[in-house]
Amino acid sequence: MSKGNVTILGINGHIGHAAAEQFLKAGWTVTGFGRSNRHPIPGVRFVKGDAVNIADLEAAIEGADVVVQGLHLPYDKWTNGRAEAQLANVIAAMGKPGKTLLFPGTIYNYAATDREVTPSTPQHPEAPRGAIRVRLETMLREAAEAGQFQVLIVRAGDFYGPNVTGDWFEQAMMTDRAKGKIHHMGELAMRHAWAYLPDLGAAFARVAEHRANLGVFENFHFAGNFVSHAEMMAAIQKAAPVALTPRPLAWNLLKSVGLINPMMRDIVRMRYLWTHEMELVDPRLDALLGPDFGTPFETAVATTLVQFFPKAEAA
Repeated sequence: MSKGNVTILGINGHIGHAAAEQFLKAGWTVTGFGRSNRHPIPGVRFVKGDAVNIADLEAAIEGADVVVQGLHLPYDKWTNGRAEAQLANVIAAMGKPGKTLLFPGTIYNYAATDREVTPSTPQHPEAPRGAIRVRLETMLREAAEAGQFQVLIVRAGDFYGPNVTGDWFEQAMMTDRAKGKIHHMGELAMRHAWAYLPDLGAAFARVAEHRANLGVFENFHFAGNFVSHAEMMAAIQKAAPVALTPRPLAWNLLKSVGLINPMMRDIVRMRYLWTHEMELVDPRLDALLGPDFGTPFETAVATTLVQFFPKAEAA
């Protein structure tokens, strides 16, 4: 028997795909929404549509008990009110009260001085992208408190996982693997918050199962893997089928490129996330997930690395 109906908006995205797999595994009836079905998941019903069209969103959401907001704009498309407009469409499409919206939060909302980030930590973003994320969460809080639907935010660190591309792990840390190098993003002793996507997707499903006992607006922090850059480098070296030498990322080069490239300039503004320890802490979510939840860190890294070293390259 199904645990309920869930619609995943943005089925092709990192969060969307991982959430769809884990909700399906947990016994839900899953519908995926997107412009195309690039990575079909057996057992997931696909609805084609465009998120700029509220009618398309409504068609996908109709009949859902839970909706996962996995829609995500490209990094250079967040500004000029585009992120807010996209979320406004989702809010408008949610329909009658009674549904639950799960939203992936980021650590961008907090300041570099917030070394331990709990759900009650005041949100004071360091950069413009953080301010956008705060505005999005404010929109959701206002909708929830107006009785439109329940909102459950699950906040996590940087993503990594199998078959995940276009993230820091691939485009910065692993970009020079063919040259025998991997890059650490900050000082080796500095710790960073990571989220293994299959585990994060499973956390979304677990939170959804408890929605009836939660408030109209909840903010959960997913601890994930809070490990040092040295620990991440060591786990990659251990799992890789070739020798890899850690090197610091050339932030000064990125900064120089940012003088003429606005997108790179914004990326460099987020450097504080890698040079300051910001640990996501939430005993309440830990208790909800249980003591045996999650994949061992080294296993997660090894599973992630498979995509970077196909047999021909590793031979």
